[in-house]
Amino acid sequence: MLVLTRKVGQALIVGDSVEITVLEVKGESVRLGISAPRSICVLRKEVRDQVREENIQAAASAAQADEILGTADASPTQDSEKSAQQGPA
Repeated sequence: MLVLTRKVGQALIVGDSVEITVLEVKGESVRLGISAPRSICVLRKEVRDQVREENIQAAASAAQADEILGTADASPTQDSEKSAQQGPA
């Protein structure tokens, strides 16, 4: 990990296109300004981690629902083959 010391108004460059500027220091909080192309996603780590955890939980819930409903193993092709073999209802 690279550790830098910056003062208010000073910046650092990440790669060729991201600039991070220290805007304000108040107590234990540091306010940063980030200039980056729109193609680069900039998120607070805790937000990204929360979204990732929610996605994992949603995927697990979907898998559990498939298991309960018995749809995890049945593909549309298998379902239509079963219907054809059974004939009209």
